[in-house]
Amino acid sequence: MNGVSARTYDVVVIGAGPVGENVADRVVRGGLSAAVVERELVGGECSYWACMPTKALLRSAAALRAVRQLPGAREAVTGALDAEAVLARRDAFASHWQDEGQVSWLDSAGIALFRGQGRISGERAVEVVAQDGSVTSLTARHAVVVATGSSALLPDVPGLAEAGAWTSREAAAAAAVPERLAVIGGGVVASEMATAFAALGSRVTMLARDGVLPSWEPFVGERVTASLREAGVTVRLGAEAGAVKRADDGTVHVTLTSGEPIEADEVLVAIGRRPNTLDIGLEQVGLEPGGWLAVDDTLQVTGEDGQALSGGWLYAAGDVNRRALLTHQGKYQARAAGDVIVARARSAVVEEGRWGRHAAAADERWVPQVVFTEPEVASVGLTAAAAEAAGLRTRVVDYDLGAVAGSALHANGYQGCARMVVDEDRKVIVGFTLVGPDVAELLHAATIAVVGEVPLDRLWHAVPAYPTVSEVWLRLLETYGR
Repeated sequence: MNGVSARTYDVVVIGAGPVGENVADRVVRGGLSAAVVERELVGGECSYWACMPTKALLRSAAALRAVRQLPGAREAVTGALDAEAVLARRDAFASHWQDEGQVSWLDSAGIALFRGQGRISGERAVEVVAQDGSVTSLTARHAVVVATGSSALLPDVPGLAEAGAWTSREAAAAAAVPERLAVIGGGVVASEMATAFAALGSRVTMLARDGVLPSWEPFVGERVTASLREAGVTVRLGAEAGAVKRADDGTVHVTLTSGEPIEADEVLVAIGRRPNTLDIGLEQVGLEPGGWLAVDDTLQVTGEDGQALSGGWLYAAGDVNRRALLTHQGKYQARAAGDVIVARARSAVVEEGRWGRHAAAADERWVPQVVFTEPEVASVGLTAAAAEAAGLRTRVVDYDLGAVAGSALHANGYQGCARMVVDEDRKVIVGFTLVGPDVAELLHAATIAVVGEVPLDRLWHAVPAYPTVSEVWLRLLETYGR
């Protein structure tokens, strides 16, 4: 029987991904002590299997496409994309799946690290079981924060698990490019990975039962679908996998619900996420293991009545609370959670109003997101349909992004679209969507306008530089009728 050691900190964070790291950092900056518990790699999903490695997979092909759209530059390009070099660059951005650098940062920030499975064992108590079976009991004076993230959801398709299907993790860390890749799903991960592997040389078949990027503005899915098809991807709208089997020779046989067979060398499943809360001791606080954690705007975990759990010591930030499954929103929540924990520990004023320092208010309607497909997609706030469903009286204004002078200079044959959704009662923008080459870097201006609720008559005086793609702001306002 291994011995049990005990430690006490002001705050204990379960999960050392970007969200957990940021909570601990804010806590320590506020003068409290903090410990993080991690069962895998410090740095989490984003660093090793999501944001960083996947964008590294996509970037080289995007740069090559951009060069080929410019006369004079494209003549200097010879040969095809070097898949081996792309994978090597990806490996570097994933730190070769080693976390020494992140561990070093924790140490420099004064944050204690405990490796192992962390489980809530009682009020303000966390038990950590290391790989060697040793147990460390951690006590938090003020708060325990769950920041364990989420994992890929596998649908209940016969034979799928047995076939060794890829999830986003295996796709992001693939050691080789499969000759044929079947992608089940049509969301962000499915669209990005179909884009990446098609550029790397795979023959990709995409089974998009509900369409491509179905939760975005309709024109987004239409343009990305057309682009995927131009890149050689077979996009099967409405198609659904009914059964999967891997043959002895390694070939994956996917049978659609229609009975049609599809063959591939690998199959990637990207249909959604599930919370990593199955084995973290939620039953100790009366919550269902494996479920999403409901929280208030200060990230305190709440019960069915919407009130913070007894004592108010348990918090949840990032994917586990299902407010916005995006790294940047998780880090935003982490800053709010860390700061409010410090404020409550010091009996300071808690600013939990709509735009208070200690409230994650932007999760409600003001979430920015980029999809790094070809073309890129960027949005913030509500779609036109979501705004209507929310009961807002709106006007939708679209503009051809390719008609802006800066776009024509950016690339020959530039094609894109911009949409703003205006709340007619308040004369402010509540939603903004862009689709086109390199639109990601235009998004923050829209985020400021939407979150800041800048009146349209004030935006008229925000003059875009000429000739830039940002001149689309002027064109949208002119179209609106300013």
